[in-house]
Amino acid sequence: MGNCIICGTPVDGEICESHEEDAVFEFHGNSPSQLTPGRYYRGTVDGYADFGVFVDIGDHVTGLLHRSELDKRLESLDWEPGDDVFVQVLEVRDNGNVDLGWSIRQREREFRGKLIDTGTDEVRPEAFETEDDDHSQETADGGDRSEAAVSDVDADDVEAGDLQATADDGGPTDTESPAPDASETVASGSGSVATESAAASTPATDDAADAEPALNRTTIDAIDSQVGSVVRLEGEITGVRQTSGPTVFELRDETATVECAAFEEAGVRAYPDVEIDDVVALEGEVERHHGELQIETESLNILQDEDRQAVRDRLENAIESEARPADVGLLADNDAVTAVEDGIVDAATAIRRAVMEARPIVVRHGATADGYVAGAAIERAVLPLIREKHTREDAEYHYFERRPLDGRVYDMDAATDDVTSMLEARDRHGEQLPLVVLVDAGSTVESVDGYDLLSMYDAEALVVDDSRADEEIGDAVTVAVAPSLAGADVSDVTSTALAANVAAHVNDGVRADLQHLPAVSYWENAPADYVDLAADAGYDETAISNRREAVALEAYYQSYKDKRELVIDLLFEDSDASSPRNDGLAAHVSEQFRAKLETELETAQENATDRAVDGVTVTLLDTDAFTHRYDFPTTVLLLDELHRRERDRADTPFVTLGVGSDELHVRTTASLNVRDLGDAIAERAPNAGVSVVGGADGHVEFLPGERDAVREAALDALAETLA
Repeated sequence: MGNCIICGTPVDGEICESHEEDAVFEFHGNSPSQLTPGRYYRGTVDGYADFGVFVDIGDHVTGLLHRSELDKRLESLDWEPGDDVFVQVLEVRDNGNVDLGWSIRQREREFRGKLIDTGTDEVRPEAFETEDDDHSQETADGGDRSEAAVSDVDADDVEAGDLQATADDGGPTDTESPAPDASETVASGSGSVATESAAASTPATDDAADAEPALNRTTIDAIDSQVGSVVRLEGEITGVRQTSGPTVFELRDETATVECAAFEEAGVRAYPDVEIDDVVALEGEVERHHGELQIETESLNILQDEDRQAVRDRLENAIESEARPADVGLLADNDAVTAVEDGIVDAATAIRRAVMEARPIVVRHGATADGYVAGAAIERAVLPLIREKHTREDAEYHYFERRPLDGRVYDMDAATDDVTSMLEARDRHGEQLPLVVLVDAGSTVESVDGYDLLSMYDAEALVVDDSRADEEIGDAVTVAVAPSLAGADVSDVTSTALAANVAAHVNDGVRADLQHLPAVSYWENAPADYVDLAADAGYDETAISNRREAVALEAYYQSYKDKRELVIDLLFEDSDASSPRNDGLAAHVSEQFRAKLETELETAQENATDRAVDGVTVTLLDTDAFTHRYDFPTTVLLLDELHRRERDRADTPFVTLGVGSDELHVRTTASLNVRDLGDAIAERAPNAGVSVVGGADGHVEFLPGERDAVREAALDALAETLA
């Protein structure tokens, strides 16, 4: 009669029936019939077949893990022949075939106990090892040394000067042996034991000397060369998630971030007192799990007082010294960009700091060519830093996300979506709150409510936008990179020109990848410095045009998705003949762009009407009747191109006015503040529910039933404003 190794219940053997599946067994039998169905066994991969994996259970039995038992595709398994794996024995057939099942637990520490299955019994590993040791000793002595010969020798009965040597025949000799020193031991039936006299003669200070010395602290960036070793790390917990097996803690020190697995029992939270932002000391073994570095946690202690503050200071000093970018300079001369150079540095610092603090970065951008290219510029700079700072292979998808916006306002809908996602990630996966970066959007007062919602959860936000921004934004976000707030002319700058400079400050190592992006974002009149910069990078006018048009088309389709890999293919591959696939891709997509745009333009030009109002020429288009509203191109892009095509034929101020069922968009050759236009329309059509979305560069919205009144009010207001 014994006790269950897990619950302590009295049992015949070592484990009770209810906990048999919680332990892992090591098989030392020699026949399949000796296996126990339902148990989990350690095995070794023998090889693959089309229908599954052959796994050796012990030295004499092989079973089949059929592909139907796997929780993933057979082809996706990264097991190699000889790898240790854990499987469940499902059935032992009459013919000796062994059917195996998948185990979600693939580490020994994820089981609650370990036993040896001898084929006839289960024994504890230490007992099994002792039996092996005794057998080996008997073999080494020729088998003549009996257990009885030493069974009466006990450390408690041995006094200094009384120990007798044991003869080869097992009997005591008449020769008295001298008392042993501290290093001598006596063999007994239960192993080797130190003599009491030796223990008594050893000074107390020797105990401390014999104790395992405390581990010296190491840093996460150094553990790659310490696989298999036990290390001590100190840092901050930046994430906690519970898996079906271990609890995974994300630990950040001053050099990098690593995941640390701690096992209590399957699906049970280990170290429940440890939470995000705690400063801890952790000891564990460095392992590679599916190719990723991971610490198998052996101890985890929350630091307090001076120890905690020392780690905090070390982290903060490292972040302060590393987060601030070096003086890398702007990509090219541009007055609007130069006006916000300090803001560019501040934005880059905030982004770099988020990476170092293991905070996710969420980039929100308009679903336009400029928005996508600007967002991709920041993505290009941030991803290598994430890969450098995190040991997870999928870290770049875990810690960085682009989410295109429907429009250029960060409204409550978008903010609610972000807050919902971030709270779910915090509660379910233990993630920190993200840094939200608005690019080519979010610089007008309509976005303040969205930022206020983020701020209620202490989520940080920053804005990079070429629009005419509102002063309120400066107080609503941490950093606003908006040249208009600095009094600069924004007529020759794009959001990409701003974002590419931010990206270059975030990671100067990708500067060469960014040089052509500003030129890509200009539909016309790109500054010469940006054109030259693109040419230096190997992108001629055709290559730049192809990429701009291709991104504009792809921005429309699945506009809520980032399309990361596709955008990378379009923007960042070489433009010469060495990469024909990618050049062909950009050229192919841009050809579709031109075909679709020309078809719509032809329809628009045929159905647009000209109005002359007090010296102002207006091309008026009914965007409901004469555009395909649910196909490419968008109304905004179509009106932009229509305005570019038509404006040069008029000597007077020229306006392109698109009026739909509830929206009015305007393009002019003269400066126009759409907010002022909206006020003038509202005064003339007081029952139309007029509002302006997107600030001075936005559009007018109104009640559909007042469409005619709004159109006429807009014509009158434009004539008054521009004449």
